Amino acid sequence: MPTDSPAPADTPRTPPAPAAPVPAPFPERAALPDPGPAPTLRDPDARAPGPGGPAPATPRGYRAVFAVAEFRAVFAAHLLSLLGVVVSELALTVLVYDLTGSPLLSALTFALGLLPYIVGGTLFAGVADRYPARRVLVVCDLLCAACVAVMLVPATPVAGLLALRCLVAAIAPVFTGTRMAALTDILGEGDLYVLGRSLLRIVSQSAMLIGFGAGGMLLTVLSPRGAITVTVVTFLCSAALLRFGTQDRPARATTGEGAGAGGTLLKESLSGARLVLGDRRIRALMLLFWLPAMFVVAPEALAAPYADAIGASPAALGLLLCAMAVGHIGAELFVGSALSPRNRSRIVLPVATVGLLPLLVYAVRPGLPLALAALALAGVGAAYVIGLDQWFVDAVPQELRGRAMTLLTAGLMTVQGLGMALAGLAAEFFPVHQVVAGSGIIGTVCTLLLVAEVRRTDPRRMSYTEERDGADRHVTSR
Repeated sequence: MPTDSPAPADTPRTPPAPAAPVPAPFPERAALPDPGPAPTLRDPDARAPGPGGPAPATPRGYRAVFAVAEFRAVFAAHLLSLLGVVVSELALTVLVYDLTGSPLLSALTFALGLLPYIVGGTLFAGVADRYPARRVLVVCDLLCAACVAVMLVPATPVAGLLALRCLVAAIAPVFTGTRMAALTDILGEGDLYVLGRSLLRIVSQSAMLIGFGAGGMLLTVLSPRGAITVTVVTFLCSAALLRFGTQDRPARATTGEGAGAGGTLLKESLSGARLVLGDRRIRALMLLFWLPAMFVVAPEALAAPYADAIGASPAALGLLLCAMAVGHIGAELFVGSALSPRNRSRIVLPVATVGLLPLLVYAVRPGLPLALAALALAGVGAAYVIGLDQWFVDAVPQELRGRAMTLLTAGLMTVQGLGMALAGLAAEFFPVHQVVAGSGIIGTVCTLLLVAEVRRTDPRRMSYTEERDGADRHVTSR
C-alpha cells in the first residue's frame, strides 16, 4: 500500500527542526512526490548522473502515468468496457423499440442506466472496502457480461431486458468506486493519481463521442442483438485485463464488524455513507463534484428542442451534444499537462465559481455558433475537477475510500439524471433558452454558497483559526 512505503530520502524540503514536523498544508499535498512503489516516478526532478553520464529523462505528466504497467491494464479495461456499454445502450434502446413500438419504453431504457446508480452506490458500497479490489472488479465485469448475455436470448421478455439493464446499472457504481480507490494503490495518493483519474475521465467523455457513432455504424450491419454481443466480449476482455494485469492486494476494511458475514454488508454500506456524509469537509467536497454537474446538463437535456427552436439541422443537433464534451476534454488535457499540482489546486474554487456562467448566453437565444462556443466554455469549466480529485483523496480516510468513491460516483450519476429531468420539466412551462440560462444563474448562486463552505472547511484555515483562538485564550489568561 502506498502509505506503507518509506518516504524517499529527498522528500523533506527544509532542514529538520527540533520541534515535531508539521504536515504539509492540505491543497499542497498534490505537489509532493508520489508515494507509489516506483522511485523513478516519485522523483521526476532527480539529476544524479549515472556512471556513463547524465541519467535518462524520467517521464512526466500523463506519460509518467502510462509508465505504470498496472495503470495501462486498468486504462485498457476501462476503454473496452465503456465502449461496450455505450454500444449496448444504443442497441438495447433500438431492440426495445423494435419489440414494443413504444417511444416511452425506449426512452426508459436510457433512463434506467442512471436511476439504479443511487441504489447500488448506497446499498452495495461496502463491497468496495470489504473485499480485495481486484476480485471486486473482475466479479463485477463477469456479472455484467452474464447479464448482457441473457439479453441476447430471444425468449427474454422486454420486462426482463429492462430488469437486466437495471442490474448492470446497479453494479456500475460499485465497479467505478472500487477502481477509483484502487488507483490510489496503483499510482499513490499524489499527482499520478490525479492524472490517472483525469485520463479515465477523458476516455469517458471521448467514448460518448465515439461510442454512439460506432454503435450507429454497427447497427447498419448487425441486428440489435448482434451489436449487444460486442458488449459481452468487451466485459470479458476487461475482466481478463484486470485479473492478469493488476496485483492482488488485501481488502482495506479487514477488521469490520462481522467481516465476511453477508448479513452485515448492508449495514457496512449504510454506515460508510453516514460516516462519509457526516464529515463536514468530505461532504462539502462531494457536493462540489455534484452540484455544478446537476445544472450543467440542462443544455444537453434540451438540445433537441433548442435545435428545433432555432431551426437548426439534425447535424447541428449532433454538434450541440458534442460541444461540451470537446471543451471538457481540451480542458482536462491542458490542466493535466501544463499546470503544476499547486496551480491545479489554486484554480479549483475560482473555476468552479464561474464554470456555469457561459450558460447565461442562452438568455439572448443565441444562434448555433454562439451556442456552441458557450457549451464548449461550459465544458472547460470542468477543469476544476482535477484539483478537486486531490483534495478529495486527501480528505477521505483510507479505510473509507472505496465506499466514499462509490457514493461519489452514484451521486454524480443520480444528480445528472435529476438535473435532466428538472430541466425537461421546467421546459414544459418556460422557453428552452430561458431554462438553460436559469440553470446557469441558479447553479452559479448555489456553487458560490458551496465554495464558501469549502473554504471554511479548508484544514489550513481551520488550523489558523485554532491557533488564533488558542493565542487569544492565552492572552486572556494572563
